[in-house]
Amino acid sequence: MSGILQSDEAFDASVPVLVIGAGAAGLVAALSVREAGGEAVILERDPLPRGSTALSAGLVPAAGTRWQREADVADSPALFAADIMAKAKGTPDPATVARMAETVGPALEWLADAHGLPFSLVTNFNYPGHSAHRMHGLPTRSGLELVDRLREAVERADIAILTEARARDLVVGSDGTVRGVVIERPGGGEERIGAERLILASNGYGGNKALVAELIPAMRDALYFGHPGNEGDALLWGRALGAATRHLGGHQGHGSVAHPAGILITWATIMEGGVQVNAEGRRFSNEASGYSEQAAAVLAEPGGVAWTVFDARIAEIAAQFEDYRNAVTAGAILEADTVEGLAAAMRVPADALGAALDDVARLKAERGVDEFGRRFAGVPQLAAPFRAVRVTGALFHTQGGLVVDGSARVVSGDGGPIANLFAVGGAACGVSGGDASGYLSGNGLLSAVALGRIAGLAAGAGQ
Repeated sequence: MSGILQSDEAFDASVPVLVIGAGAAGLVAALSVREAGGEAVILERDPLPRGSTALSAGLVPAAGTRWQREADVADSPALFAADIMAKAKGTPDPATVARMAETVGPALEWLADAHGLPFSLVTNFNYPGHSAHRMHGLPTRSGLELVDRLREAVERADIAILTEARARDLVVGSDGTVRGVVIERPGGGEERIGAERLILASNGYGGNKALVAELIPAMRDALYFGHPGNEGDALLWGRALGAATRHLGGHQGHGSVAHPAGILITWATIMEGGVQVNAEGRRFSNEASGYSEQAAAVLAEPGGVAWTVFDARIAEIAAQFEDYRNAVTAGAILEADTVEGLAAAMRVPADALGAALDDVARLKAERGVDEFGRRFAGVPQLAAPFRAVRVTGALFHTQGGLVVDGSARVVSGDGGPIANLFAVGGAACGVSGGDASGYLSGNGLLSAVALGRIAGLAAGAGQ
């Protein structure tokens, strides 16, 4: 368990900047340290950097980018910030939201120009809550490619990644200064590494069942779809240091993980006109409100599962995502030429499914609003051949965390910064408010890339 060790003893080795965690946040932070003229070392508990980034779709929202301009997409950081605030009902810190929205676009262009990451803009569908096409991804549209490309960039920059090195304790001097860490190696070996500045990039607490039960009780029994190493180290260290925390109940859920295959199904299946029905073949919610809050809605249905129903046109859009292609290969996507055939494959009542889809077709034709508040104006009709996938709700990652200032330094309970301690990505309080409904698609990687960039430049410059 993560802890605090008070000690003024010398370390086995010392570095200017130590980054804990080699997901997107930590890798971007380390690259930014190097650009600012500093030297960084990354600690990673796994044999190969992966983290929750590898489990995501790898899409980073950004506004005002050159890729948007090339696609004639009108957007701006101010509009992006307004969308974030609207989704979270005005609860995030406006200054933090604005800073992230302004930082992430230039950060992606820097990653493309300086490190060769071939980003492109997703333009054939939009995510709920976004006023413009602003999702940027790599060719496979997978988080695995994103983290691998970032790792390769770090290696080319000759930045050391110490793998199989779990940071167990923060070392704090008698004067209260964070001095370094104690790391555990496989087999029980220990090392003490000192650092002038420390960047916490260890994500949130989704892998800590006790903290989830305490802070997000509604998701205590949900499938956890994040990295098991996200045990809340940063939060536990911060609490012990008296750091300020905020929105600890904030999280990203997802109402579309193929079950039992355990593969993420893109929300384009819904936003392009698909719907969800339960095991009785009936609709039960406004699916278009957002995939994060839909997790709890799906989990509340019989068996904690639902079926996403869509068609071949939508399947072609979804096929740009590697995860979807993997789901097809795994046999998770059912196909049928008729509603009756689809119901038989799904093993749901054909009359109920037919009635649900007929009602949706009518609403689309009338540009109406259903009983759950979903608006169908401009939503394309479904047409044979049909597709369906059984899904469950899952907890992906937490969004609340340590409060940080404009340089991503951790703020203490009295409001002042802890001078040499930074938090990025899921370790920091994000911009999604205090519950799942405030999560705007991409907020997780937004915090990873934007705060990683901010913290790395500050730490690398010795600020």
